[in-house]
Amino acid sequence: MDRTVIGVDIGGSHITAAAVDVAAGTIVPGSMARKHINSSGSAEEILQGWLEVIGEVRSSLPAGPVKVGIAMPGPFDYENGISRIRNMNKYESIYGLNIREALAEKLNISGTAISFRNDAESYLAGEALSGAGRGYKKVLGITLGTGLGSAVCEKGVTRDVNLGSSPFKGGIAEDYLSTRWFLKAYAERSRSQVKNVKELAKLIDTDPNANLVMQEFVQNLAAFLLDFISKENPDVVVIGGNISKAHKLFLPDVKAILHSNSIKSELVTATLGEAAALIGATGCWRPQPEYLPK
Repeated sequence: MDRTVIGVDIGGSHITAAAVDVAAGTIVPGSMARKHINSSGSAEEILQGWLEVIGEVRSSLPAGPVKVGIAMPGPFDYENGISRIRNMNKYESIYGLNIREALAEKLNISGTAISFRNDAESYLAGEALSGAGRGYKKVLGITLGTGLGSAVCEKGVTRDVNLGSSPFKGGIAEDYLSTRWFLKAYAERSRSQVKNVKELAKLIDTDPNANLVMQEFVQNLAAFLLDFISKENPDVVVIGGNISKAHKLFLPDVKAILHSNSIKSELVTATLGEAAALIGATGCWRPQPEYLPK
């Protein structure tokens, strides 16, 4: 039990949890649990869904005290465990709620046994420790999906850099590097709609509009990475998130643009999937902590 911690990843519409061997940086086989969450539901409904999944993982462990590391989307007061999510069409009902106290009471554990960490930071920490970023001195990570996550790992310590909110093309980067951008751009070009990026990707070979949208995304991502890489000068950039599953459609062209601009950093796709955030979320419980909560 000393080396086993429950890792939790809170998404916009789901929760995933598993037992993590923090010494090895791996998921305990057969321990993963997942559940859809109505993020527009009441605070009680959301917390109950989270507790069900955490409880399922806990029941697979030997009896005794447990520790929990939670990867949480922002804005969030990670030090005190208080949700600051508001006006984002998700988790509105838990705004201002002390999640640490609420979970600790229901789990019958001390609040000090629960830590919180930014979800993008957790993802990169997991990939840097056990995945695509392993062995590199400095790693940049981005997650492309519902939003845009960004983090930097240097000398084994990972920090969130929140570049999704940085100025980009008259707006912010997330406006041009997320699922909603794909759906909006395709709708404007074709006057029709797709449900997600996976559906759009299937149209690339037959629909010129889908192809043009993907090429525009290539230019957006290359411009964003040029600035990010130039500032941080990493050894490698790890790209994850649901959009990265279509990497064959955009990553070769992005690499070519970066190479033509004398960028030497490697670009690779994440390898751990949702396990990355679970491993990274438990970083402060490692024998040699990868980071410490303030």
